[in-house]
Amino acid sequence: MKKFSLIIIFFTSLLIVGCKNDNNFSIVNPDQERHTNYNNRPPTLNIERVLSGKDQDNDGIDDLDDIVRGARAEAIRKPRYIDSYYRGGYPPETEGVCTDVIWRSFRDAGYNLKALIDIDIKNNLQAYPRVNGRPEPNIDFRRVPNLVSFFKRHANTLTTEVIPNNVENLKQWQGGDIVVYGAPLWHIGIVSDERRPDGIPLLIHNSGPHAAENDMLTDWPSPMIYHFRFPKN
Repeated sequence: MKKFSLIIIFFTSLLIVGCKNDNNFSIVNPDQERHTNYNNRPPTLNIERVLSGKDQDNDGIDDLDDIVRGARAEAIRKPRYIDSYYRGGYPPETEGVCTDVIWRSFRDAGYNLKALIDIDIKNNLQAYPRVNGRPEPNIDFRRVPNLVSFFKRHANTLTTEVIPNNVENLKQWQGGDIVVYGAPLWHIGIVSDERRPDGIPLLIHNSGPHAAENDMLTDWPSPMIYHFRFPKN
C-alpha cells in the first residue's frame, strides 16, 4: 500500500498533540473524500442501528447520533490541520487536529470533554501515564494517549475486528463510536453512520489537510488498537 511509504515522515516528527502531522502534508488524498458517493447506492446489508439510550443535552437525540452529527459538522466546516498549543486549551474553530474532532463532537452531544478529562486526571493521575505526573490542562485533552486512558475508564471497549458483509460483526460498529490507531501513526476518529455497500462504516477524522468523512476505517496505515462507545453502560 502506497500510504506505508509515508510512515517515515510521520515517525520522525514529535508527537505534540498525539496525532502529529506536518501542516503542509496529508496522508489522505482529498479525492478520498467521497462519502457522498455512497448516498446514491442502494444498501446491500440490513444492519441494525444501535443507540446508547442516553441523551446528555436533552435535545431528543441519542448521544451516539449527536456525536456523529457533531463529527460530520466538523467535516463540513473543514478546519485546517494545524498542530499547535493554545492558552486556554481550545484552538479556533478554523483549526484542529484529530483529537479536536473528538471534543467538538462530544460538545454537540452536551459533554465538556476537556472538563471531564481534567477532573479525571486530577482524581486518577496514575491512570494517565502520558501526563507523567504533571497535568497541563491546556493540552492534556488533545493528546491521543490521554483520550485512550479516559475512554478505557469511561466507555465500553468493543471489537477492533471489521468483517465486510458480516451483519453480526458490523452491528458492533455504530455511528458515534470512537476508534484509535496506534504506533507509529497515532490517530483517533469517529465512526460514521454511513457505510460502504459491504457494510463497513466510513470514518470522520482529521489527518490533514482538513477534517473529512471518508473511507479510511480499515485503511489507516497503523493498526487499530481500540474501539470505544461512550458513555459506558
